[in-house]
Parts: sequence; structure tokens; C-alpha cells
Amino acid sequence: MEITCDKCNSKFRVPDEKIPAGLESIPCPKCKNSISINNSQKASEQVSKEHDQPDDHDRKAKFSFDEAPLSDSYDASDKPFDFVEEEGKTALVCESGSEFKKRIIEALHLMEYNITEAKNGRDVLKKMRYHNYDVIVLNEKFDNPNPDVNPVMMNLERMQMSTRRNIFVALLSDRFRTMDNMTAFQKSVNIIINTKNMEDFGKIFSRGVTDHEFFYRIYRESMKKAGKA
Repeated sequence: MEITCDKCNSKFRVPDEKIPAGLESIPCPKCKNSISINNSQKASEQVSKEHDQPDDHDRKAKFSFDEAPLSDSYDASDKPFDFVEEEGKTALVCESGSEFKKRIIEALHLMEYNITEAKNGRDVLKKMRYHNYDVIVLNEKFDNPNPDVNPVMMNLERMQMSTRRNIFVALLSDRFRTMDNMTAFQKSVNIIINTKNMEDFGKIFSRGVTDHEFFYRIYRESMKKAGKA
């Protein structure tokens, strides 16, 4: 479902299955204006499926963007509303080190990305299930000391190419050289940035994105001329 705030005109995309049945309005996460939701059909279907479950009216009444109503299908870390603005570019940051994360976020802010920070590998997979990010910055040891069995990397490798080619993946590594194109190809990422070069993360990342956009602009134009796009 697409939701637009009539006060600040921000647009958000929310998976239908994440909207509690009977919820009529929610506060805008940007300006706090109350946004009305046309959810009567969803509510009717949900009620018919859950007629034998305990009434959770009180939880729905208190629901906001920052709170998740608990049920048998959610644990304490799940949130039914995980908003990513459709306007502008989006980036998912998968880095645990505070200093590295600070440099990454500063650089992405300067490039005007809407940034989402992942808590752990499970959180990454959940977020990627509902949102197609323009950029993913991933430390190969994020939430896993063994970089060769990183679950996020494995998920990216299994992703359909039609989706994967629209995501720029920057892999942070202490094993491989910065901008080692052959290794990047082998690892199914777009660029490698060695952790020793994090002071120049912004410059290296920006160059990688520029090269990526140039390459795929030519590719898309060629596909269009061939009648395949």
C-alpha cells in the first residue's frame, strides 16, 4: 500500500500484510500529521481469519510507527511498519563498528541517500524482503566472524539478476584490495573497499557509483534498442 501525507507530501510504501486489521490512521514519521488509511477490506479479511484469537483492540489504539503490536507471529524485535521513503535514493548500512559506520553515514548523507541502519544479519534479510535498496554497504564480517559464510552475501548471490543489477553493493573487507574488480566480480559485489582506506570512503564510493551508473546506462540503452527493455 502506498501512503501519502497530505501535510508534508511525503510518500511511503507499506506491505499490506504489515497493517493491523482495523487500523484507521497512523502518524506521519516526518511531521507527525495523522494519516488516514483505507483499510476496511483488509480489516474484514483479517477479522474472518482471526475470529478465535484474543481481542487486541487496546494494542491497536496505541500503535504508532515506533511501536509494534505483539502477536504470535512477531517477536519483540519485529515492526509491522518499516518505512522507506520512495522519494530519493535509499541505502542500507550493514556495519557494526561505530567509527566505520559514522564515516559511511556521513558520506551517504552528503550524497542525499535515505539511510537505514541494520542491526544484524536477520534484520538485513527482513528489510531486504520488503524494500529494494539502491545501495547496500556491507562489511563482510557483519554479524558473522567468518566472511565466507556471510548470510547477507549468500542472499545477494541468490537474488534474481533483474533485481540485483539495480542494487549497488559496496563490500568492506580487510582481506582484499580496494577496487579489486576481479575479486568484486567473484564475490558478486560492485566494489570492494579495504578497511584501511575508510578515511577515503566517500571518494571511493562516489567513484564506484558513478562508474556503475555509466555502465548500466549504456546497457539499458542497448537493451532498449534491441527491443528487450
